[in-house]
Amino acid sequence: MIGIFDSGIGGLTVVKRVFEILPGYQILYFGDTARTPYGGRSREVIQKYALEDAEILIENGAKIIIIACNTVSAVAFDFLKEKIKLPIFEVVTPAVEKAIQITRNKRIGVIGTRATVSSKIFEKLIHEKNPQIQVFQNPAPLLVPLVEEGWLKKPETRMIVKKYLLPLKLKQIDTLILACTHYPFLKEIIQRKIGQRVKLVDPGEAVVLIVKKFLTQNPEIEKSLIKGGNHQFMVSDLTPKFQEIAKNWLGREVKLGEIKIK
Repeated sequence: MIGIFDSGIGGLTVVKRVFEILPGYQILYFGDTARTPYGGRSREVIQKYALEDAEILIENGAKIIIIACNTVSAVAFDFLKEKIKLPIFEVVTPAVEKAIQITRNKRIGVIGTRATVSSKIFEKLIHEKNPQIQVFQNPAPLLVPLVEEGWLKKPETRMIVKKYLLPLKLKQIDTLILACTHYPFLKEIIQRKIGQRVKLVDPGEAVVLIVKKFLTQNPEIEKSLIKGGNHQFMVSDLTPKFQEIAKNWLGREVKLGEIKIK
């Protein structure tokens, strides 16, 4: 199975991309809804949570792992690579490569959790590849709880999105990285508020394309993955709201299981 984990429901945006780009592979998803969001936690706590999440996937049969969380990708990826022997993928590097590829005026914006923005990982990776590109970042911490609560069409959400994007809009960016897998739930609002000329980078799409290439180049691993549509979705705190959002986002009934984390 392809194992995917996130701090909550945001990783469903990656699941949706897997359904589109890698149809036929069985998915095992874990959302740590009991401890979301991760963005305001310390590095040590994020690493601890991430390892526990990954171990849950491995214990339930995952053969490769996608970290569907920018916060974990930014501050815990190297830590996880040392602890886990399976192929593991993060969402930061693919998003960076995509943004560099499509920017025209070399002014890239980034919105993410406080932990992701504070890590400066996007700025670091972009400047390593092209020092001429200017990077402008703004934390957007309220967007995760708004998505988790299902406030996707509330006027308050539109107002908050506008406030977060205004500093980046004033910098005249032409590319915006949605550096949290929750944010594509708000993609329509974000596009409207930042302007139609700004191209949005969805980390979920970018990482799944990397995984597809990896499986093509590693047929022995590809053959180990279970085929079929018997997907499994698990959370650490089972709520009707997650069930509702999952069904609406994925366009299909989702049966959720619960795994309590001690």
